[in-house]
Amino acid sequence: MAKVKILIVDDEAAIRTVMARALGGKYDCLVASGGDEALKLLASDPDIRLMLSDIRMPGMDGVELLKKAKALNPALVCILLTAYGTVELAVEAMKDGADDFLTKPITDLDQLELRVERALKTVKLEAEVKELKTRLEEKYSLENFTGSSEVMQKVYARIRQAAKSNANVLIEGPSGTGKELVAQALHNLSARSKGPFVAVECAALSSTLLESELFGHEKGAFTDAIKERQGRFELADGGTLFLDEIGDIDASTQVKLLRVLETRTFQRVGGSKDIKTDIRIVAATNRDLRKYVEEGKFREDLYYRLNVIDIHLPALKDRPGDIALLVNRFLKEFCRENGVKPKSVDPEAMRALENYDWPGNVRELRNAVEKMVVLSEGDRLGMDDLPYELTRSRNAVSPGAPVMPPVRGVNIKEMEKAKILSTLERFHYNKTRAAEELGISRRTLHRKLNEWKS
Repeated sequence: MAKVKILIVDDEAAIRTVMARALGGKYDCLVASGGDEALKLLASDPDIRLMLSDIRMPGMDGVELLKKAKALNPALVCILLTAYGTVELAVEAMKDGADDFLTKPITDLDQLELRVERALKTVKLEAEVKELKTRLEEKYSLENFTGSSEVMQKVYARIRQAAKSNANVLIEGPSGTGKELVAQALHNLSARSKGPFVAVECAALSSTLLESELFGHEKGAFTDAIKERQGRFELADGGTLFLDEIGDIDASTQVKLLRVLETRTFQRVGGSKDIKTDIRIVAATNRDLRKYVEEGKFREDLYYRLNVIDIHLPALKDRPGDIALLVNRFLKEFCRENGVKPKSVDPEAMRALENYDWPGNVRELRNAVEKMVVLSEGDRLGMDDLPYELTRSRNAVSPGAPVMPPVRGVNIKEMEKAKILSTLERFHYNKTRAAEELGISRRTLHRKLNEWKS
């Protein structure tokens, strides 16, 4: 493996030689006697990762060299060497892009090597963090949504409009339609994008755990509270708090949540001190909250506090024209992830995908495409590559059958129930495997089974 290249710049030959010998075992060291020579080396060799330069040199000083070197290569790591009397100058140089500075004379060569190594690692870590943040922003940006249907165009317009304000947003829609993706887009497009985005899955926690998760707790508040803990309201300060499946929170938590929305203050569990918070709440639900309000299951005042702006996500069956776009996007994604050649779907199989009702929505479609990519051997995906349920669905197109429009008059709920029960039976009632096959969460599967029992 090639050594990292570093450039040592000093007008004193003895100092250049000592530093090059000290660092030569680990790095490929180049030397220059002044700024002009250093810039020529930097211009001719873009692989130089770090420059170690004296500040006081005849002609071009180290600060001027720093600025010109950074202009040539913004990613260049720069460490300046300074005598005790010019430390203030070195500190000022940090504002111009210097990554560190050392005082002369350098007597501890081990310390020199350590500082060079640390500077390289720090800059590398910062670059990785920046890249990760960029990738996350791309993943959750509005441009990442797929769909050109009229109903999705309305969703995009609503997101852009809502992002401009600081009002709370309620996202409604069936499971698997991408409600968290919308919440992330709202955050990234808003003035709060530099702040944190904190998500809480309300349905996954009991009322006691949810209260502690949201508001935090003081040491000794309950048996397992061995130390003070910040809640999500504190962690989301200055940013966005996403409350997923808000319809599942109990009456007691609803009251406490309402108080936070009204006063912008809360208390930790077991505490008495009011803590201020500056957050925007984006809530999501797959339930009919208005009906819950009418039935007394959800507070009306809380509903209107949350539902200042509403965004409704359509089921995938209500935008069949977007299915081909989504399939092609997922094909590219999973082919790339699995290191296989690009694949395509033949027209007959695509019609089957478009004519299926997708009770698990985009999540189920994504799951189906991933299986097709992983399990198929050819570059062309056909009817034989479709998941089990699609080929046996009433809406799937059989080989050789005439092309028919999607059947929309059948009882979708009964079809969904039959599909889920048949999948459970096929997997010997292993709910985890059945949920994975269906492309829905295990929690959603449990909820549907409980609904059918009642």
